[in-house]
Amino acid sequence: MKKQINFVIVTVIFIILLACNNNSKENEITPTQSTAPVIKSVFVNGDSLHYIETGKGEPVIFVHGTLDDYRLWYMQMDTFAKDHRAIAYSRRYAYPNKRVINDSADYSPVIHARDLTEFIKALNIGPVHLVGHSYGAFTALLTTMDHPELVKTLMLGEPPAIPLLQNVPGADTLVNNFMNRSIKPAADAFRSGDNVKAVSIFMAAVTGDTSLYASMPKEIKDQMMENILELRGVSLAKNIFPNINCDSIRSIKTPVLIMTGEKTLPLFKAINKELEKCLLNNEKVVLVNASHGLEMENPADFNKIVLAFINKHR
Repeated sequence: MKKQINFVIVTVIFIILLACNNNSKENEITPTQSTAPVIKSVFVNGDSLHYIETGKGEPVIFVHGTLDDYRLWYMQMDTFAKDHRAIAYSRRYAYPNKRVINDSADYSPVIHARDLTEFIKALNIGPVHLVGHSYGAFTALLTTMDHPELVKTLMLGEPPAIPLLQNVPGADTLVNNFMNRSIKPAADAFRSGDNVKAVSIFMAAVTGDTSLYASMPKEIKDQMMENILELRGVSLAKNIFPNINCDSIRSIKTPVLIMTGEKTLPLFKAINKELEKCLLNNEKVVLVNASHGLEMENPADFNKIVLAFINKHR
């Protein structure tokens, strides 16, 4: 599979490239055209999870965030596949999986962690290297907590592990500001039937750019709507964050790479700082020229750093 990075596909990410225009020339990747990868599926926990894979070697599984699907990782697949078996899957509720809307469903990362566990077992490939972004990073963290035997290394790209901040002085202001600017108004928009407004509000809160959604091409907006189901569920659910704390994750012995975007929000910086305190076997890195988008905003450095970490622990 070559680097077929269609502009529309590449741009659809959880935070949609807030700092993309600020990236340096050396970090740019020029897309090329190729046939679409073969999409496979495996049935776990009552749902078919779709995925793509390429390469041979130790398996690396990429776990995407909200408003994303397996297509998020096209800028990583070819690079990682040179020496590894690169696998990108779509979490439950993401394109092209067929889950229907159910506002009473469990949208917590817990259910995604159960899916990821069974996904690894179904492919019979553990232990694996997990690379997670945002909500996907939270999913990967919980998977590692519950099944360390399945995980060889873990890369956490700014997981929204907000419960880790409950005893941090001043963090309640960060959390309340984020919730009041994102989840709560997005929920109101969903209840009124305005999906577009909900997505626009959420993107503005996560990126800090209130005009971002309005400036996007129609094709990008359409693909985001293909992944709106989880955002709707997260916004309307009563308890979207599992109650984890330092004690519950301190037992993790798996090597962990904690990545923070140089230009990311204070909330994500605070969470990663707590992760550094709680995870004993960790390395930390700041990804330059990137905010919460990480792997999309600076793919060249992202790939180099994560591959070096993985290869160090092969």
